[in-house]
Amino acid sequence: MSNVQKDRILEGAEELFFKAGIRSVTMDEIARNLGMSKKTIYQFYRDKDEIVSALVQKNLEQDKCQMIDIAQRSTNVMEEMINMMKHSEEFFSKVNPILIHDMQKYYPEAWQYFQQFKANVVIDSMQDILDRGIEQGYVRSDIDTKVMARMRVWQIELGFDNNVFPHNEFNSWQVQLQFLEHFIYGICTEKGYQIINEYKSILEHN
Repeated sequence: MSNVQKDRILEGAEELFFKAGIRSVTMDEIARNLGMSKKTIYQFYRDKDEIVSALVQKNLEQDKCQMIDIAQRSTNVMEEMINMMKHSEEFFSKVNPILIHDMQKYYPEAWQYFQQFKANVVIDSMQDILDRGIEQGYVRSDIDTKVMARMRVWQIELGFDNNVFPHNEFNSWQVQLQFLEHFIYGICTEKGYQIINEYKSILEHN
C-alpha cells in the first residue's frame, strides 16, 4: 500500500510540475491536486525536494527503458534517431520548459541525478549509436564519435537554456528539432541522407 501511495503522490506532483514548473508549485497545491492531506504526503516524503529527486530518478529509469526499447525495435540507427526524436516530441509537448531551469537552479540533488544519467547513460548510448551508424554505412567514418556524442547531448541541454533561448520567444521543441536536424545532416553519409529524407517524408505526410 505504501508504494501505491508513494507512486500516487509522484504522479500528482508530476502533473503540476509539467504544467507550471517546479518552484512555483507548493506542497499545499500537490495535496489539493491529490485530494490528500499534507500530513499524509509527509509520511512518505520529507519535503518537496525529496519528491523532485524521486520523480527525476523514476523518469530517468523510464527513459533508460525507452532507449533500450527504441533500439530493439528500430531496423537501423537512422530509424533509431527518428524514433528517439518522436519520443522526445511527446515529452517536450507536455513539459513546461521552465521545469529544467527550476531543477538546475533550485534542486541540486535532482539536477545531480540528471547530470550523472547524462554522463553515464545518454552519452554512452549516443556514442554507441554513432559507432553502429558508421558500421552500417549511414554515418561518416571520419567523425570522432566520442566528441560528437558529447556535443549532441550538450546541444539538448543548451536548447533549454533560458538565457540563450528565452522561453517567451522560442518554442523548446522547435529549438530541439533544429538542433537534431543540423546534427543528423552533419554526420550522415549519402546513404544516410537518403534514408533520413525518406523517414522525414513519411512523418510529414502522417
